[in-house]
Amino acid sequence: MSGHLSPSYSATLRVHLHDSPGSFARLAPAIGAAGGLLGAIDIVRVDPGVKVRDVTVEATGAEHLARIAAAVHDLDGVVVEHVSDRTFLLHLGGKIAMHSKVPLKTRDDLSMAYTPGVARISTAIATDPASAWTLTSKQNTVAVVTDGTAVLGLGDVGPEAALPVMEGKAALFKEFADVDAWPLCLATTDVDELVTTITAIAPGFGGINLEDISAPRCFEIERRLRDVLDIPVFHDDQHGTAIVVLAALLNALRVVGKELADARIVTTGVGAAGIAVTDILLAAGAREVVGCDEGGAICRGRAGLSEAKAAYAERTNPRNEEGTADELLAGADVFLGFSVPGAITAAGVGRMAPDAIVFALANPTPEIAPEDLPAGKVAVVATGRSDYPNQINNVLAFPGVFRGALDVRASAITKGMELAASAAIAGAIPADELGPEYVVPSVFNRDVAPLVAAAVADAAERDGVARKAPA
Repeated sequence: MSGHLSPSYSATLRVHLHDSPGSFARLAPAIGAAGGLLGAIDIVRVDPGVKVRDVTVEATGAEHLARIAAAVHDLDGVVVEHVSDRTFLLHLGGKIAMHSKVPLKTRDDLSMAYTPGVARISTAIATDPASAWTLTSKQNTVAVVTDGTAVLGLGDVGPEAALPVMEGKAALFKEFADVDAWPLCLATTDVDELVTTITAIAPGFGGINLEDISAPRCFEIERRLRDVLDIPVFHDDQHGTAIVVLAALLNALRVVGKELADARIVTTGVGAAGIAVTDILLAAGAREVVGCDEGGAICRGRAGLSEAKAAYAERTNPRNEEGTADELLAGADVFLGFSVPGAITAAGVGRMAPDAIVFALANPTPEIAPEDLPAGKVAVVATGRSDYPNQINNVLAFPGVFRGALDVRASAITKGMELAASAAIAGAIPADELGPEYVVPSVFNRDVAPLVAAAVADAAERDGVARKAPA
């Protein structure tokens, strides 16, 4: 698949142009000929005989950016002073910071916020530990915890390299749900050490968001933490993905006039996301889900399955079919991809049922490019990318899920809360606005997080995990 121009690969070129007719006219064609997209153009200053401009360009990747800069550099009468990668500039100094909510301008301020006045608050909490929910930031704080073993599409890059991603997650929590989140990147991959460490830091937080922890360890870590902690523990790679995929699929099925219970669903990728999506589909009423990995269908009796995949086989693939994902797509209504580029082919999609639904969610390169799908075969397409319609993005789920859980001081995240979140996301699009290219709300739809929060809070009360009534 050809690359897509993206702001994530954008740069500002500071160029010196001879102040003569036609000098700037040569710049734009050179950028276009190199395949770049010309953006903002700003005059920095005018020197004798020279105009200095900042020119913003978008590219498909780092190498493409370098080619664009080289093309500009080769122009007569143009000098490239420097090239500033805008994504790196955005990250200088990090993306988040802590600020105080109270004034600290006088001795009185200090004596109340810190010593000696704070001792009275500590004593009150020691007497009544539950008062920490009202007297500290615990009521609105989530720990975003990773060991850096499954970061985005990068894999095991370690805790330091995971930090920019966790900072971004914290920024999204604040922006979309006013939740104060803080990244904790742990220098261990041992399951016991991770569980012990997260349990030890938990008293300072109202919830734990696990992030980018590789499978199958992530399953055990989440399960054990849920057993020992009395605050929500949520592995976003599993359940955030599952919530948004279910929401989009419910709407896609409405577009094509099919029911979840009747749909034949084939998936590729049986890791954290694939298993969690399957489980929420089954909880929502799906009856025929067949999961595939690189060895083909996950079926009962298949040799060499991991414990997680063997358990998966027991609750899926009702006819115990064998074969490759391409073969199993014959007659399928839905394909859901959580795997790698090339996991299915256009020929396989061509054998799907009429009005097929394809969610190719591998990032940054989908299992099959939307433009490579057989013409007229697929009614609804979704990806994980922002440059195609119907982006499946977890930011539609996790801010609202935690906002709702924190608002009622939930002790856990239940399946009912997850299903309620999916229904709220799906319902954010009015029925008369649904269409093939609009089955999931925009990540910038500010109605989504409050709708999800309210639905999650109500579900927490129904499921008996709320310690405070919903507002």
